[in-house]
Amino acid sequence: MKAVVIHAARDLRIEEREAEAIGPGQVEVAIEAGGICGSDLHYYNHGGFGTVRLREPMILGHEVAGTIKALGEGVSTLAVGDRVAVSPSRPCNACDYCLKGQQNHCLNMRFYGSAMPMPHIQGAFRQRLVAEQWQCHRIADGVSINEAAMAEPFAVTLHAVNRAGSLADKRVLVTGCGPIGALAIIAARAHGAREIVATDVMAAVLDKALAIGADRVIDVASHPEELAAYSANKGYFDVQFEASGNERAVRSGLEVLKPRGVLVQLGLGGDVAIPQNMVVAKEIEMKGTFRFHEEFGLAVDLIGKRRVDLKPLLTAIFPIDDAINAFETAADRAKSMKVQLAF
Repeated sequence: MKAVVIHAARDLRIEEREAEAIGPGQVEVAIEAGGICGSDLHYYNHGGFGTVRLREPMILGHEVAGTIKALGEGVSTLAVGDRVAVSPSRPCNACDYCLKGQQNHCLNMRFYGSAMPMPHIQGAFRQRLVAEQWQCHRIADGVSINEAAMAEPFAVTLHAVNRAGSLADKRVLVTGCGPIGALAIIAARAHGAREIVATDVMAAVLDKALAIGADRVIDVASHPEELAAYSANKGYFDVQFEASGNERAVRSGLEVLKPRGVLVQLGLGGDVAIPQNMVVAKEIEMKGTFRFHEEFGLAVDLIGKRRVDLKPLLTAIFPIDDAINAFETAADRAKSMKVQLAF
């Protein structure tokens, strides 16, 4: 089978790999669609992120969907021919965190396409993938394979909503309108947000944010005063989903959050300085959010029941043999929201 393998920064290759043997409780999936994520781009452009570095060749990818081609012994919930979205999250379900229902913090997590452990966890950008049956969620009739492959990043934002608490009748600020910020807008709307304002520094992504459900968008590069106006009377927003990883976005969000507002940090960045006195005086709750677990099934259901429409986020689809162009296109924020590979 063909696989998309990263060897070092800017060294991406399409290689022939042996398909894995299928075992009890497992299924073989013919992967048909795979979305390029920000972490994939970090491996491609920089050879890793933070302290996580590539130390051996690794198959990339974790946003995938396809069709089941074979069943292992004991599989009873799926059938050959089923179209499925595959959760990349494979917790051990035995460590302290798993037993507390915090599987996203599993001490022995095997998340597709991760260079954190050594040997690395090989990813899902391959033509055949052997997965546990419980990873595979059947796709509803009429849902495209490309929509299904967006269940993973959508699940990330659904977990962020869980961290925020109820959004019913809440005013929400989303800072950073890349793929995760855009999906946060969709997730917030699906969970009852009363008003959603989105900010970024690029007009193209703000236009997309408006099209998918934001009530208002602000270009904070050219009109920062429009966001600053929301700081009157100690703030306006109940919840901020910070998806840019930018210190200025964090600071400006704290200024416009109401007392006892909630800041949920989705975006990854470096060390940042925060106005500590403001956090104290306004009793702001700052929360991190990391991956997901049970939200993956919810993401598939919401897509399948047409409660959300993720199709507008799909920018382009490239064949696997053109993966380098796909990665270059995905890295261009002015042109791309979500770029996928076809296998």
